[in-house]
Amino acid sequence: MSEAGKIDIYGLKIDNISYVDLENIITDAFLQNKKLLITYANANTINSIYKNKRLKDKLNSFDAIHPDGVGIYVASKFLFGSKGIREIMNGSDFYPILTELAIKNRCKIFFFGHTNAILNLIKSNHPELNISGTQNGYDFKNTDVITLINYSCPDIIIIGLSFPKQEEWVLNNIDNLNCKICICVGDGIKVFSGTKFRGPRILRTLGFEWFFRFLNNPLKYFSRYLIGNPLFLYRIIRLKFRKFKE
Repeated sequence: MSEAGKIDIYGLKIDNISYVDLENIITDAFLQNKKLLITYANANTINSIYKNKRLKDKLNSFDAIHPDGVGIYVASKFLFGSKGIREIMNGSDFYPILTELAIKNRCKIFFFGHTNAILNLIKSNHPELNISGTQNGYDFKNTDVITLINYSCPDIIIIGLSFPKQEEWVLNNIDNLNCKICICVGDGIKVFSGTKFRGPRILRTLGFEWFFRFLNNPLKYFSRYLIGNPLFLYRIIRLKFRKFKE
């Protein structure tokens, strides 16, 4: 992706793309047999890279960083106005599109992450999907995973480890992997299994899907949302005033 099509938030270069754009990028890489590394950026990503230059540099080395969630969308509009991100994009809404793309192009997919139960549900939920292999994200040896992936020769690897573990894993191992495309999806791997509870559509439309997640698992999401979201807003406002002074 060119720099012209990116939004810079605290040095993280987020691609200003739509669902169609991302679908075309993946299709092009598959058809032309090109390597492609994709990850996402949301409010938690910005909080994570705020004082971590090494992590920011690692993420910027990905070929595409797609916006994920209403927070990034609103922040980009606040910072850049009409030049901000064109539409609200959510990874969980893209993964069904990705599934259809893979089926249409007969892509072989390897799923790496979460539990064996979730991975087995992906198989039963999408019997028409060409799944070349799976590996849970909790009990594995790195060399064995690489061997398994290379033996199965997937076109796409869907990686659902925690952030930024999944991104670091991709960057550390991409040179040894026999595949075209690596896509980091985090907890979104549950979308493929049909087990990700996303809440009422009205909450998603209004940008409060995060609140539904918090209510369903307050211990897990307390720090990320009730502390992280206000901190994200503060940092975006601070960045706006910094740009205004310039």
